[in-house]
Amino acid sequence: MSAELTETASQLLKELAGIEAKGAAELREASSEKELEERRVRYLGRKARLTQILRSLSSLSDADRKIIGKDGNRIKALLEGLLEGKLAEQGAKEEKQPEIDLTLPGRSLWKGKKHVVLSVLERIEEIFYGMGFSIFLGPDVEDDYHNFEALNIPSHHPARESHDTFFVEGGLLMRTHTSPVQIRAMKSMKPPVRMIFPGRVYRNEASDATHTPEFYQVEGLYVDSQVSLGDLKGTLEEFAREMFRRDIQTRFRPSHFPFTEPSGEMDVICIHCDGKGCPVCKGSGWLEILGCGMVHPNVLRNVGYDPLSVSGYAFGMGVERVAMLKYKVNDMRLFYENDIRFLRQEETL
Repeated sequence: MSAELTETASQLLKELAGIEAKGAAELREASSEKELEERRVRYLGRKARLTQILRSLSSLSDADRKIIGKDGNRIKALLEGLLEGKLAEQGAKEEKQPEIDLTLPGRSLWKGKKHVVLSVLERIEEIFYGMGFSIFLGPDVEDDYHNFEALNIPSHHPARESHDTFFVEGGLLMRTHTSPVQIRAMKSMKPPVRMIFPGRVYRNEASDATHTPEFYQVEGLYVDSQVSLGDLKGTLEEFAREMFRRDIQTRFRPSHFPFTEPSGEMDVICIHCDGKGCPVCKGSGWLEILGCGMVHPNVLRNVGYDPLSVSGYAFGMGVERVAMLKYKVNDMRLFYENDIRFLRQEETL
């Protein structure tokens, strides 16, 4: 058959034989991915001689083209198979024998943990659940009636000034406290009602060490016949002992809230100085933790309860505030700055 080829075709066959022998040998000898890539470019790349020969087939006669094309494609397939096999072999070798730099320091594996605010929120829920309270949730977007009117805060009431409110379309607003959930709970059931109302609330306030425009609250409510102020004090004192420590000292001070009467605030002994007086407690030795009081008769009437037949108490606390006291944090913004150094600290109390 070679005798029937033209001189050009005969020369191409000899050249192909040389490419096959040399290319196959060099691919078999390659010992790294870098060497394999160099040989791929040399024998199978766009500028490789084998590629040029296959591209020039159109210039040959039909008889020469058939023979040269068949031999060229066979050699190309052979070299590609060798290359693929060597690459697989190299990959398996590197997988079995990874390069390890024993001089590098070890890497610590950091375990995930709950955010401190979530941890405190769940602890608050756990404490009150253990005292017989259930959990009731409500919407973040409220109407004026549930957020203010039903809670004995009419439109002309000066207490509205202390609630810098975010208003949205349709006469709605972002709830400024979780008290409107109390209204929804009482309107949906008859006494006795013993519930807590955790959730996010919103105030149009500038961020500083003790304020953020968005934070978490937990409010509580107990309505039944013959509920007294003593019941309220006993419940909150037990909560403080469970949340902080068993020997924590508490005190109650008179205050004013439109939806409770009488109203008060509960303080705990300053955890930072143990009551001796420090900058955190402004020298008083006490730290405010929550507001509370007996449910105002007008609120009971607004939900259809008879204030002559039932009474109740309510309380409310900021979760971040409790977390700040429990873990001696002096700036509320630290909870939301996502500083990994702060979030990785262990809970110590």
